[in-house]
Amino acid sequence: MNKNVRMLCEGALLVAIAEALSFVKLWEMPWGGSVVLSMVPLVLFAVRWGLGAGLISGFVFGCLQFMFDGGFAIGWASIIGDYLLAFTVLGFAGLFKRQRAGVFTGSIVAGICRFLVHYVVGATVWAEYMPESYVGLKMTSPWIYSAIYNALYMLPNIVITVVVFAILYAPLKKWFTGRDLTIEELSKK
Repeated sequence: MNKNVRMLCEGALLVAIAEALSFVKLWEMPWGGSVVLSMVPLVLFAVRWGLGAGLISGFVFGCLQFMFDGGFAIGWASIIGDYLLAFTVLGFAGLFKRQRAGVFTGSIVAGICRFLVHYVVGATVWAEYMPESYVGLKMTSPWIYSAIYNALYMLPNIVITVVVFAILYAPLKKWFTGRDLTIEELSKK
């Protein structure tokens, strides 16, 4: 099978799985953001195929999220930041392409990148919606509020993604490390 065709097929399948998983919310925040398993297939695709392919799959997923997940936004800056950019940066997991611990390092880096995008958008675009107090703390800065708000769902997302990869790593190591994509493996098929 042509490697590009395989990449496109895997990308389409894993983005579709991520979209389906995004509807199974383990926890949802009141102003957007939720704990879901959708980072798992996106990080996996990025680690298997690299940065460019990972960024594209994240962008496609961000578009789908905006269209099918209710599109909770307050303008173009919010759409671009909270959907398109925040999910595109999950592709940075592709920096750890086919590395032994790539799914783990990629999950952490991608999750931190996504958190940073939501953090900046939250502190700038959503600043006017900052409450006087949040989680029992008096809010005086939108930067502090945004850090707390976004950490409450992004930290669990990162942890869950790493835990899923840890549970599945031994039986699926060949696919998690992209070993099945090497020239030797492809020539056996």
